[in-house]
Amino acid sequence: MKDKEFRINIKIDGKAYPLNIDRIDEEKYRRAAKIVDEKIANFIKKYEGIEKQDAMAMAAFQIALNYTEEQERHDYSKFIDNIKNLNDDIADFLKDKEQK
Repeated sequence: MKDKEFRINIKIDGKAYPLNIDRIDEEKYRRAAKIVDEKIANFIKKYEGIEKQDAMAMAAFQIALNYTEEQERHDYSKFIDNIKNLNDDIADFLKDKEQK
């Protein structure tokens, strides 16, 4: 299975980073590098004079924030808790209704 894994160089802000990845994941890695690169470029364009390190940090933060928001959108535990509470409220209501 050696042919599945290979080495690529992704570029972020003009610097190459070598990675060993599964061949099937190549496009995903390249898209991710492109997103990071675009976010850095956007910060540099938006905040004239910003240092590269600060632009990179803000890009990383924005990506992490987007990731966190996406996780929250797929977190159904709050929804399930609300349904359980609603179910308990209905059960209590019906129990009270029976007793009257």
